[in-house]
Amino acid sequence: MRKIDTRNSFLVNRNIYALILFFVLVLIVYILRLYYLQIINGEFFREQSEHNRTRIEDIPAPRGLIYDHNGRLLVENRPAYNVFAVPEEVELERAVKAIANLCHLSVDDTARIIKKSKNRPRFKPIKIFSDVSRDCIAKIEANKFKMQGVFIGIEPVRFYCYGKSASHLLGYLGEITDKELMDLRPKGYETGDWVGKSGLEKILEPYLRGHNGSRIVEVDALGRRLKILDEKYPVPGHAVWLTIDIDLQAFIETLMENVSGASVVMDVRTGAIRAMVSSPGFDPNIFVKGLTEEEWRNLNSDPGHPLLNRVLQSAYPPGSTFKPFVAVAALEEEVIHPDKKLFCPGFFKLGRRSYRCWKREGHGHIALHRAIVESCDVYFYQLGLRLGVDKIAQYARLFGFGKKTGIELPGERRGLIPSKEWKLNYLGQPWHKGETLSVAIGQGYVLVTPLQMVVAYGAIANNGWYVKPNIIEKIEGTKGTEIDVERHKLPVKRKTLQIIKAALEDVVRDKHGTAHKIWDEDIPIAGKTGTAQVVRLREGIKKRKRLPEHLRDHAWFVGYAPASDPEIVIAVIIEHGGHGSSAAAPIVKKIAEYYFKKGSRSNRNDR
Repeated sequence: MRKIDTRNSFLVNRNIYALILFFVLVLIVYILRLYYLQIINGEFFREQSEHNRTRIEDIPAPRGLIYDHNGRLLVENRPAYNVFAVPEEVELERAVKAIANLCHLSVDDTARIIKKSKNRPRFKPIKIFSDVSRDCIAKIEANKFKMQGVFIGIEPVRFYCYGKSASHLLGYLGEITDKELMDLRPKGYETGDWVGKSGLEKILEPYLRGHNGSRIVEVDALGRRLKILDEKYPVPGHAVWLTIDIDLQAFIETLMENVSGASVVMDVRTGAIRAMVSSPGFDPNIFVKGLTEEEWRNLNSDPGHPLLNRVLQSAYPPGSTFKPFVAVAALEEEVIHPDKKLFCPGFFKLGRRSYRCWKREGHGHIALHRAIVESCDVYFYQLGLRLGVDKIAQYARLFGFGKKTGIELPGERRGLIPSKEWKLNYLGQPWHKGETLSVAIGQGYVLVTPLQMVVAYGAIANNGWYVKPNIIEKIEGTKGTEIDVERHKLPVKRKTLQIIKAALEDVVRDKHGTAHKIWDEDIPIAGKTGTAQVVRLREGIKKRKRLPEHLRDHAWFVGYAPASDPEIVIAVIIEHGGHGSSAAAPIVKKIAEYYFKKGSRSNRNDR
């Protein structure tokens, strides 16, 4: 038994030694391999581990295209070459200065770029220069071995096809601010993203933006892409069709090229805006690269206020264009019969003060029709006193003054329609009768926007149907392909509106009408001139001719055509233009001629 046990023990020990020897040999192989990798070829593999990296790249979604009513492309996207740097691979400040020196670019925003990088993961590329030239790209590629962590990326950027045309309507883009990011981060926005800042670009941001994609790529030491490891494709934004006719828009802009003012053309029946012009304008393309602080400061301090959309963001005294609405109030409240004549000697006395008529010798005995046709101030002073300011305010608000129209654009002003309560609450003062006289001729505290004016006259042209203005005809991927017309009937007698319409027609047709110079049998226009005072002169009307330009009266004309069966309503205001009959009315005539004779009308009917 003992011999057998000894032999078995020997065999067991031999197996154990063999196993130990095997493990020792394996360990030696591993040690030799590690020696080879870390000592002999350590430098090579160290470079490989440092320079062959994976990189996450964002793929910006192209913003939705914007078309006019006739399918003309207004806003598209073009490729832009941007310079990116990866903070994990390069010192940002050094990279910015190197590229700036190489391409002769400004480095004013270096601090902002570095600050922006702190809010992003270090492995994600950050844009350091936008929309660089091809010459700059060539220089970067030629020096790429010195610029590890820097690469060129192609992104779609906005291109406004008609430059300044319709700029206030379309708006522009800008880099997202910290405040905007707080609200929009849950929707997928990040530092460095661009968002709509004004106009339709801002209002339609959720539709136009689309959804960004991304890719994971492997790159070598020079940043050259080796292969794509994973990719998620971007989803473009929705296309948008507007109600405007860009040809009509551009034509009106040429008419108002050298003046400050506004013009708006609206389809009477649908509320579709066919043109919206604010002058002076700006080119939205200047924002594509991003403005420096100095450039932005200069743009904002421009005395012409080119960024201001005067159609809906500026409120003006309406002057005599307000008189038809005072007349509506007087007829509806039966404080005057349309045939009742009032006397105008050229002035109206209230207490110790005389309020003058624009016609120094007066209009004599005059009834409502001729008071509108010839724009007699004294007649409307008397109507104002009979009505009182609160009744005037009631009917003015009925036609949409003193409140927003609700158009799909940002920054719309309400204007101001004063009342006794308003003055007491906001100024802490009681109302005086003399102030009612000013309100009755569209002066004093009364302020309206050109958009409100065109909508209100549209309601007269429509026999009392108030139509909400609209600028968006269709959005791709949403229900409905036609304009959703929102309108309601005003509680005004048809007879009242017929009286007002007959007078507005004779403002142009009658030889004594204030706008008779624009009468055309082929395109009969009905409307009202207005001269809105900027300053009040005690010395008399003749003194105004010697005023500096910035103190001269604003010139209005608001009208619709054809007079008997209205299709469009047009409002024009020329700031400091003088008289509405000479400065604004001729522009309205040219707009109507273009619309009816040069295709805008037929294009609209064909769609």
